[in-house]
Amino acid sequence: MIPVTIVTGFLGSGKTTLLGSLIRSRQTRRLALLINEFGEVSIDGALIRDGLNDDDPVRVHDFPYGLIAYGDDEHFVPTMLALSERRTHVDHVLIETSGLALPTAIMERLQAPALSGDFVLDATLAVVDTPLLLSDQFERNPSVHSPQTAVADSIATLFEQQLEYADVVVLNKIDTLDENALLLAETRLRERAPNVRFIELAHRAELDVRLALGLRLHQVSQSTHKHRFTPMPGPDTPLLVDQAGLNGHAHSGLGRHSHGIATHKHFHEQDPGWISFVLRSTEPQQVEKLKAALVDAARMGPILRIKGFVRTIDPEPGFLVQGVRTRISISPGSAFVGDSELVFIGYHPSRKAVAALLSDLTGTFWK
Repeated sequence: MIPVTIVTGFLGSGKTTLLGSLIRSRQTRRLALLINEFGEVSIDGALIRDGLNDDDPVRVHDFPYGLIAYGDDEHFVPTMLALSERRTHVDHVLIETSGLALPTAIMERLQAPALSGDFVLDATLAVVDTPLLLSDQFERNPSVHSPQTAVADSIATLFEQQLEYADVVVLNKIDTLDENALLLAETRLRERAPNVRFIELAHRAELDVRLALGLRLHQVSQSTHKHRFTPMPGPDTPLLVDQAGLNGHAHSGLGRHSHGIATHKHFHEQDPGWISFVLRSTEPQQVEKLKAALVDAARMGPILRIKGFVRTIDPEPGFLVQGVRTRISISPGSAFVGDSELVFIGYHPSRKAVAALLSDLTGTFWK
């Protein structure tokens, strides 16, 4: 049985960066990565490939256009079956879901007869943008009814469902946060998802591979060996001063137990309000002008995620663009090839309006 780890999390939580750190610390594992993006261009797959050497035993499979393993995805099962035929070259499969997907779709497919004899779910990791969590960006506003609250409700619902089906929650983007902020983030997570098994911290977007791979949280026990483990916390469980007992990899060497995967039987179709589109420009960009334009576009959209590569007037060959709401970073990116290409994901955004805004504010043509 080939173990499968699902990495989920809302738009811009840092899933791809975390995957890159797991690849670097994978030890001798031969990995297969399935990268799902909600759009026609695979930016994340390009970033992962750019960090690999030619002799790295890591294979990347892109799943653009829609949501992986959902009803109309005809590529997931054939790809997994092809991996099973190469099982002598694959030690572990990692699947990065789109930021707008739930992991339960993959869980269902793994339980189906076509795949259940070859693959077993190892664990589901939910990556969280901790500053957004602490700034109430995943909260509802039930007292007000407006287009803005509809967006907030959709975000909050999806975020909570991603947490609900996670075994491990990874608090990401925490390097500027103090201990009190991290404790507050943990409290908020426990309130939303009391059944999450472990909460881990990703400093510099890095996570110890032993806390992510080889957890065996969904393998049915074949042993009568008895062991003690910390009970799953409930909604009223206080925070522990010493969390050493919640060490995720402690389970991997002991008798295995089922997490009740049979309960993961339903998943929710994507909200049709979420839209992805790509804008391109053949003209070189001025970094600061483009950054200011993207901030304005995110405010107008509402655009929640921007990513891609741009050609600039600078000597560097190209720049990587990463945007989460109005937080935009543009930095040298060696994976860049060709003309500028940006992916936008938002809730009922206007492609025409965003293209016009970028063209006006940058003095270059975007279409």
